[in-house]
Amino acid sequence: MQIALDRDLCFFDLEATGLHVLRDRILQIAIVKYFADGRPPAERCELVNPGVPIPEEAIRVHGITPDMVRNKPLFAQIAKDLHAFIGNSDLAGYNSNRFDIPLLMEEFARAGIDFELEGRRMIDVQRIFYKMEPRTLRAAVRFYCDRDFEEAHDALEDVRATIDVLQGQLQRYRDTDLVEEDGTVVSRPVNPDVQSLHDFTNDARLLDATQRLRYNDRGDIVFNFGKYTGEPVRDIFQREPQYYHWMMGKDFSAQVKKIITRVYEGKA
Repeated sequence: MQIALDRDLCFFDLEATGLHVLRDRILQIAIVKYFADGRPPAERCELVNPGVPIPEEAIRVHGITPDMVRNKPLFAQIAKDLHAFIGNSDLAGYNSNRFDIPLLMEEFARAGIDFELEGRRMIDVQRIFYKMEPRTLRAAVRFYCDRDFEEAHDALEDVRATIDVLQGQLQRYRDTDLVEEDGTVVSRPVNPDVQSLHDFTNDARLLDATQRLRYNDRGDIVFNFGKYTGEPVRDIFQREPQYYHWMMGKDFSAQVKKIITRVYEGKA
């Protein structure tokens, strides 16, 4: 690795029961530690018993099943050793600032260990990617149309540029397959017809623009936020009808309120 180190540097990644850094638990932790003194890097990878159920949605992402972790140690049982392995290293990962680091801190805290960030430097490789390859209309015009776009944020010029970008995308990807993160191959998904482009650019599981509600695998409308994430809206309203009234009085979109009202009234 071609980075000058004045302190050890740990690259790490977590697999977890979900994406909520406060509620979810670690299932696997992998660390590659580079040493400032030039020693060969050390690797560590462990499965962890989360002590809680693993949602089917999470299993489909990382493939870690309850059987695989049933006889593995709890995080609390390896926390002290992991803390010593990391030491006072700087930290690096992909989306680590928003997910891996806060989740790891929570797990250490539950184990009674204060994982201090003060004095550590953190490298989030995803942020390098996003900053150097910005997802702006100006950047898209440059990438797909091979020209500069100087009229950004004039509404009509933005529309015209967006049309040009779509034309460039249709041309660039007309014979290109998409390989999903799980290895699934989607054959030529970018096609010059509205239905194909709609299907490709929208998640059919989401019910509203603010992504507060979604469908689960059984077709139930479930919450996509808060303490009832993943739970059917109908079940919660039947058990706690006051939750419906709480939502109706809070700052949720008109679209969300329309959907939950249909559920509450038994029409969805």
